[in-house]
Amino acid sequence: MGDILSKSLASQPAPAGPAGSGSTWRRALTLPSLPEAHRTIAVGPNLSWLRKIWVFAGPGYLIAVGYMDPGNWATDIGGGSKFGYALLSVVLLSSLIAMFLQALSAKLGIATGRDLAQACRDHYSRRTAVFLWLVCELAIAACDLAEVLGSAVALKLLFGLPLLLGVILTAFDVLLVLALQGRGFRIVEAFVVTLIGTIGICFAYEIFFARPLWLEAAAGFMPRLEILRNKEMLYIAIGILGATVMPHNLYLHSSIVQTRAFGQNDRGRREAIKYSVLDSTVALLFALFINAAILVLGAAAFHTRGLSEVADIAEAYKLLSPVLGVSLASTLFALALLASGQNSTLTGTLAGQIVMEGFLQIRLKPWIRRLITRLIAIFPAILVIGIAGEGKLTSLLILSQVVLSFQLPFAVIPLVLFTSERAKMGAFVNSRFTTAVAWVVSAAILFLNGELLWLIFRGA
Repeated sequence: MGDILSKSLASQPAPAGPAGSGSTWRRALTLPSLPEAHRTIAVGPNLSWLRKIWVFAGPGYLIAVGYMDPGNWATDIGGGSKFGYALLSVVLLSSLIAMFLQALSAKLGIATGRDLAQACRDHYSRRTAVFLWLVCELAIAACDLAEVLGSAVALKLLFGLPLLLGVILTAFDVLLVLALQGRGFRIVEAFVVTLIGTIGICFAYEIFFARPLWLEAAAGFMPRLEILRNKEMLYIAIGILGATVMPHNLYLHSSIVQTRAFGQNDRGRREAIKYSVLDSTVALLFALFINAAILVLGAAAFHTRGLSEVADIAEAYKLLSPVLGVSLASTLFALALLASGQNSTLTGTLAGQIVMEGFLQIRLKPWIRRLITRLIAIFPAILVIGIAGEGKLTSLLILSQVVLSFQLPFAVIPLVLFTSERAKMGAFVNSRFTTAVAWVVSAAILFLNGELLWLIFRGA
């Protein structure tokens, strides 16, 4: 990943900057992204490379959270129990795409001083910007729906709370976000890393006792054409893609990389891009491990034992301990789910604030903005539970991830366009090779979405 981006850092004209002369932005940048945290983390001029890695580490883990949220659990468990290790190739491909796109997102934020939402607002007409904002809000609502449902299920499994009560309690997660952010952005990052570590430990324990067939798992990382031909397999595969490559994460990453007070010249920006890309790539490698572990657990614990229809998180919880013969297996599974939901809540509400402020320049009080984001997700969850019953939750989780996948092009295409335009990026414009890879990625996402629609409407 670093090799691809290093080609785009070749010596070229100096960047135009956020509102520099010669840029092609329709509007000048007015306010910084996420102003309460903007450039609050100092980057000393004479730090060693190890210290620089430490200073720039953090945003990548906030991004990685979106790649291991409860929506991933439903798609990965469903894919593992039904198709064994076959969809591990999709998990790997999705993670590589995520690493690449997040690297472009970080580069956009550092080189232009704009997050992706601000860049869209300052480049497109107001009508187009409003359309893109609505699409992005839909994606955030779909993502937040998965987080709400995942947290509610975890609370029910751990404490026996009614699912409806758990959904309502998630509205108060916003208070946790506000309390943490008020103590500094580094505290937010530390909290997220702690919860990610908790998830990793829980799944390492589960995998140890599940005893996967490692040779079959390794073979699962090899792509196969069957995924494109089988409608059920393709549906889950696109759900994995939607759960892994999050549209709102592209907006979020381009903003939170600006919490570092790096040098405002070519050298400072180049260094910031280098260490920010390293941060996000390492963090997403960890997310790849978590996603693969969930799918491997589904394959090893259920598929190989003939339980091929375990797509429900609650059902997986009930079966894990008796299947693995370990009393703690189910409890740790639910604990990891709760940690995942809380982590995703935090980053999802931050993304909602960034998107609204960037596209519309509406500055609401943080608690109001975050409450709005959460309520948008809570109402569909309450309706589904009240009308369809709890048994439909997993189907809703998977559907939310497919919806996310269909929103991806509306974030990816502007990102590729902006980072490939020399007048906007200056010295940090994408190389031809990076641009070609970016368009191939975009075309692949469009193709997979189109293929799924074709299979669904054809009734295959």
